[in-house]
Amino acid sequence: MYVLDSSAFIDEYHTDEQTATIPMVREELEDESAYRFDAMEGSGMHIHIPGEQTVEKVRRAAGEVGDLDELSDTDIRLIAATFELDGTLVTDDYAMQNVADRLNVDVDVIAKEGITEQRDWNFQCQGCGREFDDNKDRCPVCGSSLSRKNPSNA
Repeated sequence: MYVLDSSAFIDEYHTDEQTATIPMVREELEDESAYRFDAMEGSGMHIHIPGEQTVEKVRRAAGEVGDLDELSDTDIRLIAATFELDGTLVTDDYAMQNVADRLNVDVDVIAKEGITEQRDWNFQCQGCGREFDDNKDRCPVCGSSLSRKNPSNA
């Protein structure tokens, strides 16, 4: 089963396989993409609402890899739905792909190239330059804000 992100409807993704999504995706769509959603729902697309335990599991995984702040609630719930349905997530969103990879959820990309490796982001203080594995509101040493840093550029 293919679980569709809003980009699948926007970019007119097609598959002969069974499809699913979550209700929140419909809220993100406008114009023709909203009509595509409605048409697919009318022709049998499964609408799934993931359980809160799975949603929390996805939030934890997103926090572990440093992508929690990059994901919307819709994104998190889509990954959770895909996990519960043992499906393939259809998205072009790199943060979603990274978290899906952490959870061993298959991903199919639409218009962009997919990620080539999972990343566990680091966070660097904008004031003193110290690096941290976990994101914090402020640097515990000097109080400056932190920014996400690619660990391969460390």
